[in-house]
Formats: sequence, C-alpha cells, structure tokens
Amino acid sequence: LPVGASAWTAGEREAYANDLGDDRSLVAVSARSNRAKADKDISEWLPPLDAYRCTYLTDWTAVKTRWRLTVDAREREAMKQLATGCPDDPLTVTLAR
Repeated sequence: LPVGASAWTAGEREAYANDLGDDRSLVAVSARSNRAKADKDISEWLPPLDAYRCTYLTDWTAVKTRWRLTVDAREREAMKQLATGCPDDPLTVTLAR
C-alpha cells in the first residue's frame, strides 16, 4: 500500500535519497532549478521548459510508483491535467526496497 515518506525508517530515507536503481530517480539539474523546485510537488512546480514537462510527469510517476508513495488530491489533479497533453506510452517501473 502506498505510504508517505514520513513513515520511513532512516535507512529507507537514505535509500530513496541515493536511489541509483532507476535513471529517473536522480536527474542532474542546475542549482537554480533545484532551489526553485525545492520540496514542491508536481501541483506546485513544473520545469520551465514546456517540452520537458511530459518527461517530468513520467519520471515523477515512476518514482512515486517505485517507492510506493501516496499522491494527494491536488497532485493527482495536476498529474491528470498535465497528462492530457502527453503521449500515452507504457510506463515500466521496478519497485524499490
């Protein structure tokens, strides 16, 4: 069942923060972009480059699924709205832990 990271152990938090098991988990970005995003979810922040937003949605969905993280109502609505303009490609995810 999906849970929030607040229920994780210190070891689980470390595994998530250093996840190299999926290329979508850690994406190199500029310091400016990292500061702008901070801890905002997809309902609060999107990449400034429109052409990258579908990739961002796919990566976000994969990480949420991989780590069995919950999605709140605002986040779910933002994801649905963004997805309407994206290709309907299959998503393959290997669960973590």
